[in-house]
Amino acid sequence: MVTDAPPPEGGTATSPAQPPTASFVEVQESAEFGELRRAYRSFAFPLTVAFIAWYLLYVLLSNYAGGFMGTRLFGNINVALVLGIGQFLTTFLIAWLYSRHAAGKLDPRAEAIKSRMESGMESRTEGHA
Repeated sequence: MVTDAPPPEGGTATSPAQPPTASFVEVQESAEFGELRRAYRSFAFPLTVAFIAWYLLYVLLSNYAGGFMGTRLFGNINVALVLGIGQFLTTFLIAWLYSRHAAGKLDPRAEAIKSRMESGMESRTEGHA
């Protein structure tokens, strides 16, 4: 999304210089940024859909399969309790998997894009000095 609004007034001398809007648009349209977006979406969307389906299955089973959910597995432990704990475990598993994915695939690409934008800013500010 591109905006024609001017930057806010009142910036201080200590505030970092910002690249012009055209630089952000150029990066957003680049193949490298497209690869970063695909790497994020290819991980986040399938896992989100899978987790929502898993959660809805648990809710539906709780509502409509009370006999099954009340089945004792051992002692006072029933299917509902095991599946409920499974909800928490899968939440932590997904968070851990995402942190590994981000550290290995997303962060290096994002850092490369950021460094290139910052180095472009340095060369522009040096030219004005």
